[in-house]
Amino acid sequence: QVQLVESGGGLVQAGGSLRLSCAAAGRTFSSYPMGWFCQAPGKEREIVATISLSGGVTYYADSVKGRFTISRDNAKSLVYLQMNNLKPEDTAVYYCAAGRPDRPARDMKNMGLQEVSSWGQGTQVTVSS
Repeated sequence: QVQLVESGGGLVQAGGSLRLSCAAAGRTFSSYPMGWFCQAPGKEREIVATISLSGGVTYYADSVKGRFTISRDNAKSLVYLQMNNLKPEDTAVYYCAAGRPDRPARDMKNMGLQEVSSWGQGTQVTVSS
Protein backbone atom coordinates (compact mmCIF):
# COMPACT_ATOMS: atom_id res chain seq x y z
CA GLN A 1 0.00 0.00 0.00
CA VAL A 2 0.90 3.67 -0.29
CA GLN A 3 1.26 6.19 2.56
CA LEU A 4 -0.54 9.51 2.06
CA VAL A 5 -0.22 12.98 3.65
CA GLU A 6 -2.58 15.87 2.83
CA SER A 7 -1.96 19.60 3.07
CA GLY A 8 -3.46 22.88 1.86
CA GLY A 9 -6.62 23.17 3.94
CA GLY A 10 -7.62 26.34 5.71
CA LEU A 11 -10.25 29.01 6.26
CA VAL A 12 -11.67 30.83 3.24
CA GLN A 13 -14.69 32.99 2.47
CA ALA A 14 -17.53 31.76 0.30
CA GLY A 15 -16.58 32.10 -3.35
CA GLY A 16 -12.90 31.65 -2.64
CA SER A 17 -10.51 28.91 -3.72
CA LEU A 18 -8.13 26.40 -2.19
CA ARG A 19 -5.83 23.76 -3.60
CA LEU A 20 -5.31 20.61 -1.57
CA SER A 21 -2.22 18.48 -2.09
CA CYS A 22 -1.59 14.85 -1.23
CA ALA A 23 1.95 13.50 -1.11
CA ALA A 24 2.40 9.77 -1.53
CA ALA A 25 5.23 7.66 -0.17
CA GLY A 26 5.72 4.43 -2.02
CA ARG A 27 7.29 2.95 -5.10
CA THR A 28 4.09 2.15 -6.99
CA PHE A 29 2.04 5.38 -6.82
CA SER A 30 1.08 5.19 -10.48
CA SER A 31 -0.50 1.77 -9.89
CA TYR A 32 -3.30 3.26 -7.76
CA PRO A 33 -6.43 5.10 -8.72
CA MET A 34 -6.70 8.06 -6.35
CA GLY A 35 -9.53 9.98 -4.81
CA TRP A 36 -10.63 12.65 -2.38
CA PHE A 37 -13.28 12.13 0.28
CA CYS A 38 -14.84 14.58 2.67
CA GLN A 39 -16.46 14.23 6.07
CA ALA A 40 -18.45 16.98 7.73
CA PRO A 41 -19.27 16.91 11.46
CA GLY A 42 -21.99 14.36 12.15
CA LYS A 43 -21.96 13.14 8.56
CA GLU A 44 -20.67 10.04 6.79
CA ARG A 45 -17.44 10.17 4.83
CA GLU A 46 -18.28 10.50 1.16
CA ILE A 47 -16.54 10.56 -2.19
CA VAL A 48 -15.66 13.91 -3.76
CA ALA A 49 -13.62 12.95 -6.82
CA THR A 50 -11.58 10.10 -8.28
CA ILE A 51 -8.86 9.90 -10.91
CA SER A 52 -7.43 7.05 -12.98
CA LEU A 53 -3.87 5.74 -12.81
CA SER A 54 -2.55 7.98 -15.57
CA GLY A 55 -4.91 10.87 -14.84
CA GLY A 56 -6.88 10.54 -18.05
CA VAL A 57 -10.26 9.76 -16.47
CA THR A 58 -11.92 11.64 -13.63
CA TYR A 59 -15.22 11.46 -11.75
CA TYR A 60 -16.91 13.98 -9.47
CA ALA A 61 -19.72 14.07 -6.99
CA ASP A 62 -22.64 16.05 -8.36
CA SER A 63 -22.28 18.61 -5.59
CA VAL A 64 -18.78 19.65 -6.71
CA LYS A 65 -18.98 19.11 -10.47
CA GLY A 66 -17.88 22.23 -12.30
CA ARG A 67 -16.23 23.69 -9.20
CA PHE A 68 -13.57 21.15 -8.16
CA THR A 69 -10.82 19.56 -10.26
CA ILE A 70 -8.78 16.50 -9.33
CA SER A 71 -5.36 15.99 -10.93
CA ARG A 72 -2.20 13.98 -10.36
CA ASP A 73 1.51 14.18 -11.08
CA ASN A 74 2.87 10.65 -11.08
CA ALA A 75 6.47 11.82 -11.56
CA LYS A 76 6.21 13.66 -8.21
CA SER A 77 3.81 11.20 -6.54
CA LEU A 78 1.27 13.97 -5.90
CA VAL A 79 -2.48 14.28 -6.27
CA TYR A 80 -4.33 17.60 -6.08
CA LEU A 81 -7.82 18.89 -5.53
CA GLN A 82 -8.41 22.39 -6.87
CA MET A 83 -11.50 23.82 -5.19
CA ASN A 84 -13.10 26.92 -6.70
CA ASN A 85 -16.24 28.86 -5.82
CA LEU A 86 -16.29 27.32 -2.37
CA LYS A 87 -19.55 27.20 -0.44
CA PRO A 88 -20.16 26.98 3.33
CA GLU A 89 -21.56 23.48 2.80
CA ASP A 90 -18.12 22.40 1.52
CA THR A 91 -16.82 22.74 5.08
CA ALA A 92 -15.39 19.35 6.06
CA VAL A 93 -12.25 17.37 6.65
CA TYR A 94 -10.89 16.28 3.29
CA TYR A 95 -9.08 12.96 2.96
CA CYS A 96 -6.81 11.75 0.22
CA ALA A 97 -7.31 8.08 -0.59
CA ALA A 98 -5.76 5.37 -2.72
CA GLY A 99 -7.94 2.72 -4.28
CA ARG A 100 -7.08 -0.87 -5.01
CA PRO A 101 -4.02 -1.32 -7.25
CA ASP A 102 -4.62 -1.39 -10.98
CA ARG A 103 -8.35 -0.78 -10.66
CA PRO A 104 -10.27 1.77 -12.74
CA ALA A 105 -11.25 5.05 -11.12
CA ARG A 106 -14.93 4.23 -11.68
CA ASP A 107 -14.65 1.45 -9.08
CA MET A 108 -13.85 4.05 -6.41
CA LYS A 109 -16.74 6.20 -7.62
CA ASN A 110 -19.15 3.28 -7.54
CA MET A 111 -17.95 1.41 -4.45
CA GLY A 112 -16.71 4.28 -2.29
CA LEU A 113 -15.21 3.46 1.09
CA GLN A 114 -14.81 -0.27 0.48
CA GLU A 115 -12.50 0.41 -2.48
CA VAL A 116 -10.02 2.45 -0.41
CA SER A 117 -6.71 0.75 0.40
CA SER A 118 -4.95 3.72 2.04
CA TRP A 119 -6.07 6.95 3.76
CA GLY A 120 -4.33 10.22 4.45
CA GLN A 121 -4.71 11.92 7.83
CA GLY A 122 -7.10 14.58 6.56
CA THR A 123 -6.95 18.35 6.18
CA GLN A 124 -9.61 20.78 7.44
CA VAL A 125 -11.41 23.06 5.00
CA THR A 126 -13.66 25.72 6.50
CA VAL A 127 -15.72 28.07 4.32
CA SER A 128 -17.29 31.11 5.96
CA SER A 129 -20.35 32.93 4.65
